[in-house]
Amino acid sequence: MKLKYKLVKTIFLKLYSKIKQKILNHKKKSIVSLVLLVLYYFSLPFQLFENRYSTVIESAEGQLLGAKIASDGQWRFPENDTISEKFKKCIVAFEDQHFYQHFGFNPVSIVHAIQENRKAGRVVRGGSTLTQQVIRLHRNGKKRSYFEKALELILATRLEFRHSKDKILQLYASHAPYGSNVVGIEMASWKYFGLQPHQLSWAETATLAVLPNAPSLIYPGKNQEKLLKKRNRLLKKLFAENVIDKETYELSLQETLPQKPFELPKIAPHLVEKVAKEHRGEKVKTTIQASLQQRTNEIVNQYYQVYKQNQVYNMAVIVIDVKTNNIISYVGNTPTEKQHQKDVDIIEAPRSTGSILKPYLYASMLDDGDLLPETLVADVPTQISGYTPQNFNLTYDGAVPASRALARSLNIPSVLMLQEYSVNKFYEQLQKLKLRNINRPPSNYGLSLILGGAESNLWDITKAYAYMSRTNSYYALSRGKYRKEEMAQLNYEFENKIDFGSESAQKPIFGAAPIWQTFNAMKEVNRPQGDEAWRFYDSSLEIAWKTGTSFGSRDAWAVGVTKDYVVGVWVGNATGEGRPLLTGVDTAAPVLFDVFQFLPRSKWFEEPHKDLEEVMVCEKSGHLATEFCPSKKQFIAKRAKKTTACPYHKMVHLDQTLRFRVNSSCELVDKIVSKPWFVLPPVMEWYYKSKNVDYLNLPPFREDCVNAQQDKFMDFIYPKANTKVILAKDFNGKVQPAIFKVALSNSSAELFWYVDQKYLGTTKMFHEMPVFATNGFHIITVVDSNGNEIRRKVEFESE
Repeated sequence: MKLKYKLVKTIFLKLYSKIKQKILNHKKKSIVSLVLLVLYYFSLPFQLFENRYSTVIESAEGQLLGAKIASDGQWRFPENDTISEKFKKCIVAFEDQHFYQHFGFNPVSIVHAIQENRKAGRVVRGGSTLTQQVIRLHRNGKKRSYFEKALELILATRLEFRHSKDKILQLYASHAPYGSNVVGIEMASWKYFGLQPHQLSWAETATLAVLPNAPSLIYPGKNQEKLLKKRNRLLKKLFAENVIDKETYELSLQETLPQKPFELPKIAPHLVEKVAKEHRGEKVKTTIQASLQQRTNEIVNQYYQVYKQNQVYNMAVIVIDVKTNNIISYVGNTPTEKQHQKDVDIIEAPRSTGSILKPYLYASMLDDGDLLPETLVADVPTQISGYTPQNFNLTYDGAVPASRALARSLNIPSVLMLQEYSVNKFYEQLQKLKLRNINRPPSNYGLSLILGGAESNLWDITKAYAYMSRTNSYYALSRGKYRKEEMAQLNYEFENKIDFGSESAQKPIFGAAPIWQTFNAMKEVNRPQGDEAWRFYDSSLEIAWKTGTSFGSRDAWAVGVTKDYVVGVWVGNATGEGRPLLTGVDTAAPVLFDVFQFLPRSKWFEEPHKDLEEVMVCEKSGHLATEFCPSKKQFIAKRAKKTTACPYHKMVHLDQTLRFRVNSSCELVDKIVSKPWFVLPPVMEWYYKSKNVDYLNLPPFREDCVNAQQDKFMDFIYPKANTKVILAKDFNGKVQPAIFKVALSNSSAELFWYVDQKYLGTTKMFHEMPVFATNGFHIITVVDSNGNEIRRKVEFESE
């Protein structure tokens, strides 16, 4: 080995010495040679083609979903990494059968071409190789001349040095002209056959191989006879060279030429536009599942045909894979007309949120320990600083468990919960959830924030729900851990894998237990009409879902969440026009459930044991139990132990008949019966007992009892404290009274009404009184027959 090494080294040193000596002896020639070598090396730009390309998107399976024409008006797909073997064999056989032997140009072909062209007196044959044709395409627009031809030869050899033969074929296939504004085999394959290049038959591939030689032949008419002859000659050559067998050859001859251009697939047109803004001129493989996308398109089209009868023209659906945060279906709008804004991508368009934010508030209050799932929340006529929220059905329950208030999407309990939690705190939570369109100061929204006073979009809303689902699942899987970047951006790029960050003991936004309890409440939402008995079917879908309807019936929302998927739906008019009967539950929810029917079934969310603690909870009020409450065991979030104990149960002392309250002044102590009693404030009680027949009014004190402290059993329903009452006029200009209303535990009692000590009248059973007053402040007084009274200061103003 050492002898061989020494021998090689000796030969190399001798050769180096000779070259060095020749350079020293011929310095000028050496310098010229070096300059020419450098010029040759840099003669070809590193980026051979700087054309503008179409934006192309594919599904996760590689199926074409759609494309957007290049900015120069050409249908030119981005360069392909591979081309089909059929096309390789066809194009080499037709254009350059010695392609794999020559080094950029073929001297024999050039000589033969010159001779035949001279003999014919015109150009009847070209001598260019495929490599030269790539250079010609690269130098498009250059005037043909002998100098240009010579330059092509030089550049062709340089191209051969740079790229493999297969790469050169790829460049040719991607930039060859195919008639009109069609460039490249991939676009030509879709345009003329409606297929991908690898799906073409031998006859179809042969047609595309001969077409760049004379692109105008593709048009219907006499020219097609020439194209057919060219194609068949190529097929015959392939048969003669044993590339195809006799049966394939004979069948290929029977195939017809394309007659009518095909439309490109438009399976996800709005996603194409989105990708074009972010990856213009690129081919992007997306995370979209082609079969699901097509089914979603069909569902949207079916409902569009129905809803447009009510002049509702627009709809959007997005489906997210929770585990990866990948978008697997993206339908930005319906197939409506241009006059109805069919090109608007609703998925990222800001729209009034309606009630769709309520689960975020519920989860926030659970997470902060301000609420338990079944805590009673007031549902009574409410006016706060001139703001008067109303429930959708214009009724009141008096008091309702928070979870049921969420399931039924009651507006008044939600407003009162937000008032307790504070608008500023809730606004901060929404910023953590990255709802981009909620960007004005909190004071600009006020309490209407929870009822649609803000705008958001389907992208952000579903992203936040996906975060909640993924947080709960990961917490259960990791036995009590969170991830720092769980609130990640949605993803549509197949090659992009979302990093949810490292593990942490700290929750990023919501804890796992509040999320789990929120989803449990959302599962109880009433289904759309026709699916009310869903609980009774073993195959029923368990989905945490929420609807929303904006003021004026302009926006209908529905969002559904499982462990594996989030589906978001918006229905309405992109113009903002409201329509009767447009509601989340009746319009958007049916679309939601139809989409879920095509998704794999998911198990219900796992219980996050490490974030829960078992406590005793009052059965009726949902608060932490006191010694006076009938109680039950319930799991609550650990942070919720700081919530208040039940304020509605108290111990009362009754006589032996249990009909009257007593004290030691009127009953022997050993005969007093002590009993816990569920007592709501008067206004809550007034409405609650109408919906709960088992509610028992607190018994009155017996008449012979003295020094008995009377409980407050009477209160104003309307007006609220510090209210300005505006007295409106009718069509005749006559001032109309304001109707004041009082809630009373003992409905049979008689009430006496006064304004500034002036007697107005008496009410029995139904305690409502029409009130007139001059502009300014007045005192309203109501007195019962026992001398109990309530007062309210009110400002009156006439229109």
